[in-house]
Amino acid sequence: MPKDIKKMYKTIMDDHFPPKMEISFIDSEKRQTLYYEKVSWTIDNTKKGLRYGENPGQEAALYRLANGNLVLGETETILPGRYLASDIELLQSGKHPGKTNLTDTDNALNILRYFEDTPATVIVKHNNPCGAAKGATLEEAYNKAYMADRIAAFGGCIALNRSIDKATAKSISMQYAEVVVAPDFEEGALDILRKKKNLRVIKIGNISKLSNFVGKRCVEFKSLIDGGIITQWSFAPKTLSKTDFTLASCEYKGKNYKINREPNEQEYDDMLFGWLIESGVTSNSVIYVKDGVTVGIGTGEQDRVGVAEIARDKAYKKLADRYCFEEHNIAYNEITDIDKKAAIDDRVKQEKGGLIGACMVSDAFFPFRDGIDVGLTQGVKSVIHPGGSLNDYHSIEACNEFGATMVFTGQRSFKH
Repeated sequence: MPKDIKKMYKTIMDDHFPPKMEISFIDSEKRQTLYYEKVSWTIDNTKKGLRYGENPGQEAALYRLANGNLVLGETETILPGRYLASDIELLQSGKHPGKTNLTDTDNALNILRYFEDTPATVIVKHNNPCGAAKGATLEEAYNKAYMADRIAAFGGCIALNRSIDKATAKSISMQYAEVVVAPDFEEGALDILRKKKNLRVIKIGNISKLSNFVGKRCVEFKSLIDGGIITQWSFAPKTLSKTDFTLASCEYKGKNYKINREPNEQEYDDMLFGWLIESGVTSNSVIYVKDGVTVGIGTGEQDRVGVAEIARDKAYKKLADRYCFEEHNIAYNEITDIDKKAAIDDRVKQEKGGLIGACMVSDAFFPFRDGIDVGLTQGVKSVIHPGGSLNDYHSIEACNEFGATMVFTGQRSFKH
């Protein structure tokens, strides 16, 4: 074991990856080649690409698509030069980014691209959103996203879709984050953020054009243990407005089942917001949203009931911490006053973790009603999922029993 473990995280690794890379797709009729160039930054007189990979000791390199085009069937890859996370502008000196900083940034932008019409913030930690929100102003969107889960936001990547003003910069500077990424910074905002010693401040001008990336695809590669490679086109949600939803209905053994109540406008808004956030959440996943803010996010579980319960439990815990921090300026797990703690617990219990009236979002269908019942018993009033289970009628009956509404997207949203 190294004598200085902390030194591993500060060390910039040399890598032996070449400056250029080519990937060719070849069939009997033609060869299509994508050309990549290695990316590096000069910080404190040190020119280097990624600090290291997922862990210290793992060499890593970032390549951006420099030339070439790929068309397979009717699908075309995104064109070279339309850069986002692969061509960042580092405005804060001090640290080269690591692989996780870039992948967190990328997934935040993957989500943010659907919300160009309103100020929005996504905070990502370990490649999953821990808080996401829309707001009337950028500062409001950031504060909502942060307070949705300020514990998980510690050391995360904060991505915003508007130029950062001084008020938002002051709010961000009060927390510890690894990365802040925005399309630009208003006068005085950068001076505030630069006071955070190890904060990586990243400018990506194309964030202002994120809507141009909606529906665009790139080729994804997954390496197997023996060097084999799986390729797939990146996921693109087809449900982009409420008109793309289908009110839940199905037929089972000759009987028709349908949801009794159509969603109201706020429910439609939360359904759409939640479904687009879901596209950036690791599967198996269930999330809850309310009034344009994530309430509880459950990720990467093996069973759908379990992940619905985890998201529910997180909603309770995060709301308790939020109230404790807002009222007493202390984390919930640090409070020692029994009466104050009991008062917070009672408030959270009465509000059922903020889930009353919330929307429940699932990346795949509910095979049985036990998963959907987790949310309905907490006061969830709207549900969105792909549909397509043989037992969809169970979920429809469950929603009707609780006076909730439900829509199908007709498209699964797995992310692994």
